[in-house]
Parts: sequence; structure tokens; C-alpha cells
Amino acid sequence: MRALPKTITAAVVGFAVGAGAVSGGVYTFTQLRPAATTQANSSRTPSTSQYATVASTSTTLPLGPETISNVVKRVSPAIVKIVATVPQTSISSSPYFNPFFGSLFGQNIIPQQSQIQTDLGTGFFFNSQGDILTNDHVIHGADKIQVYVKGYSKPFTATRVGTDYATDLAIIKINAPKPMPTLTLGNSNNAQVGGWVIAIGNPYNLSDTVTVGVISAKGRPLTIGQRNYTNLLQTSAAINPGNSGGPLLNLAGQVVGINTAVSTQGQGIGFAIPTSTVDQILPQLMKYGKVSRPWIGVFITTDSRRLAQAYSLPTANGVVIAYVVPNSPAKAAGLAAGEVITAVNGKTVTTDTALEQIIQSQKVGGTVTLTINDQGRTIQKTITLAQEPNGPVSMPSAG
Repeated sequence: MRALPKTITAAVVGFAVGAGAVSGGVYTFTQLRPAATTQANSSRTPSTSQYATVASTSTTLPLGPETISNVVKRVSPAIVKIVATVPQTSISSSPYFNPFFGSLFGQNIIPQQSQIQTDLGTGFFFNSQGDILTNDHVIHGADKIQVYVKGYSKPFTATRVGTDYATDLAIIKINAPKPMPTLTLGNSNNAQVGGWVIAIGNPYNLSDTVTVGVISAKGRPLTIGQRNYTNLLQTSAAINPGNSGGPLLNLAGQVVGINTAVSTQGQGIGFAIPTSTVDQILPQLMKYGKVSRPWIGVFITTDSRRLAQAYSLPTANGVVIAYVVPNSPAKAAGLAAGEVITAVNGKTVTTDTALEQIIQSQKVGGTVTLTINDQGRTIQKTITLAQEPNGPVSMPSAG
């Protein structure tokens, strides 16, 4: 069988912004990454309201001359600045050596030979006990996390409560000397395109910077490095390096998104993780410190009909395995690139979405039986599902 190509489709703008369709003989390979599921050992799914203040309504205030300034005054005490120290062997090799993610690389750029990288971000208290919500990329790999809280002259040292690489959410905690001011989590599903929003953060270390815009679009997919966001809010509120992890608020002062990314080649194109995603992730991070996702460990392509013609595959039905991750359940079960998955537990699969839906309905530690077409032979292989790694998993480039 001819080897499958390893070109990955990407129309890159800035740092992987604007990935789009590319015509011609190029195939898109996707890592199978199910959505978050409930922990297998939990008798009841924890809810966000157990850990955070959640809005009962999505009421917004009438827009007037003082509306935004009043909101800012009310919410600002709960918003913090985060400085994370990340040991690096080479700054240029860091996936966060890019202002897209909010690292502080301004006037004093750290030399390449430096062993230390400093990332600047934003976060906010979502309960009075000192728990802070932010982006995973703000603290990823950090061995020291300092939090600057309004009203205190010295920073607090924070500890990790839970992180989720896939959705780019993280919770850290400080030892609060007294109850902390908190923000209320609103409902992003009720946020309207064209509705006013406020972003507050620490861009380029300019603390407490306020920007205003509207929700430009909802449900935006975006690929940044090896993170595949599927449901982002797009906003015209200015977001810059250092805003990452900060709140995107409606006119009632409720958080509707977590500011995360900005197009480096466009103006007024920022992105935030909606609170609908936070609702799924925050309870698991608080209770377990991670998110439960059953994982096979394969990269697949769904263009099996076209591949069947170009690479003499035995069937045009199913999804083609492009790459098997080392030390993964798929590798342990003997799966190989070029094989075609046609069914899982007897259910036919023809797209990556169908395969993901079946896998995400399972539990970590459970087993699934794959029906494989291997060069015309139909065989079955049983896989024990593992916990998805909480970090980047990549497919090697052609070379």
C-alpha cells in the first residue's frame, strides 16, 4: 500500500489564525479528540454552581453614559494580574514565544540563551475562597505563578487546582487572607451577536486596561498550535498580549467569555472561550484537577473516497488512520497507518465526527471493538481507552 501523505491543511494567518479549506491534493488529518465527559467514578456530575457564582438571568443594563464605567468599577476588584515563570532551554523553541498567546515580550525581550521565560496574563476570582479562572497557556509549564490582587502590595504565590490543555482553561488558587471579590458567570448562549461586551486585562503589563466592542460572531472554530478550539466567541473589543485569561463581560457585569486569542494580522478580531464551555470544564477541574476524555491515540482523515482512488485503499467507506501515536491505546492494540476504521462496537463510521461521538460516549478504562479494513481483509481489534494526555500531541511532519 502506498504511504499516505503527511501534509496538514492550514491557511495560517499570524499564529495559526484563519485556518481554512485548501483545494487540490491536500488532505486534512485530525487527532481524535472527544469532548469532555463525566468522570467514571462520579455518581453525580458536579455543576458549576457548586463552585462559582452563576447568574440566574442574563439581564443587561440600559446603555447610558455611565453604564460601562459603572460595570468596570464594580468588577475590577475581582480581576487579577498573573505572572508565570517558565523554565526554558531555548526561548525561541517555546510554543508560546508569540504575542498571540499573551506572553510578555515587549521592550525587554529575553535573549535566546536565557533559561527563564516570563508569561503575563489575566484572571479573575469566581469564588470568595481565592480560586481564579484563567487560560492554561498563561501558566502552562510554569514553576512559579504569582498573582497580583488589588489592595495588596505584594503578590500571592498561586498553586494549580486543575488544568485542561484541550480547552485552554485553568484554575489556580491563592491562600486568601479574607473573602475575595468575585465575578458572576453569565450564559454565553444568551449573548447576542452585535451585543456590547467589555474586556478587562493587563495588555503589555498595562494593568486594568478596559476595551469595549461587540460580539462579532459565535461558534468560531480556530486552530492555534495544537489546540483545536471549536466554539469561540469573536469580539471587536481590543485584546492584546497580556489579556489572556481575562473576562469578557456583558453590560450586566457578567462574564460571558474568557479572552484567549487575537488575530495578529487583523484589527478588532479577538476570540474568547464562551462560558458554555466553562460550564462543562470548571466542575471537573475543581473536583478532579483534570477533564475526563477517553482517548485512542490516532490521527485520522475522513476523505476516504478520494484517498481510496489516489492511494489504492481497499474501501472508500470509513475513516483512514494517518498516524498512530506512540505509547497510545491504538499502538498497544496494533493499529497502523493506512488501515481504515469502518465501525466501532458494530456502529458504522464514515466521518471523524461520527467516530468521536461514539468514543466520547464511552468511559476512560472501558473497551471498544474496532472493525478494520486492512488491505481488503476485515478484522476486529479491541482497544482499552486511556485518559487523553493533558498536553500537546502532534503528528510528525513530512521529512
